[in-house]
Amino acid sequence: MATEIKIKNLPEGYQSIITNGKHSIVGDEPLTSKGTDLGLSPAELVLSGLAMCKVATVRFIARKNGWNIGNVDAKLTREVKREPDGLKTSVGISIKIEGNITSEQRDELLKQADNCYIHRMIMGEWDIKHAELLEQI
Repeated sequence: MATEIKIKNLPEGYQSIITNGKHSIVGDEPLTSKGTDLGLSPAELVLSGLAMCKVATVRFIARKNGWNIGNVDAKLTREVKREPDGLKTSVGISIKIEGNITSEQRDELLKQADNCYIHRMIMGEWDIKHAELLEQI
C-alpha cells in the first residue's frame, strides 16, 4: 500500500500541519528563511526519518538476536554544496549504543543501521512526479 502524507499550509510563516491521517506534526522554516521556526524544516524532517530508521533497525536487530542493549542515540549532520551538475549532499551519522555487547555485535548493529530501509530508499532510484493542481485534498 502506498504511503500518503497530506499537508495543510497555514498563513503564518511557512507553518504546515503534516499528517498521515493518524498522526500529525508541525513543519516550518527557520526565522532566517522568513518562517516562524515552530516546527522542523523539510531538510530536518528528511534527516529525522533516516535517523529514526537507523536507531529502530539497531533495536530490531538487537531484539531479534537477544542482545541486551540500552538507549540507542543518533546524531546526523547534513551539508549541501552547489556544484555545476547539481546539489551534492553529505550526511554524517554517529550512533551510540548502550549496553553490554561485544565489539562484533556492535559492528553488526552499525552495519545493519547502514542497511535500514530509509537509507536504501534514499540511495535508490526515485521517480518524483511533477506537482499537479488539485481541486480538493
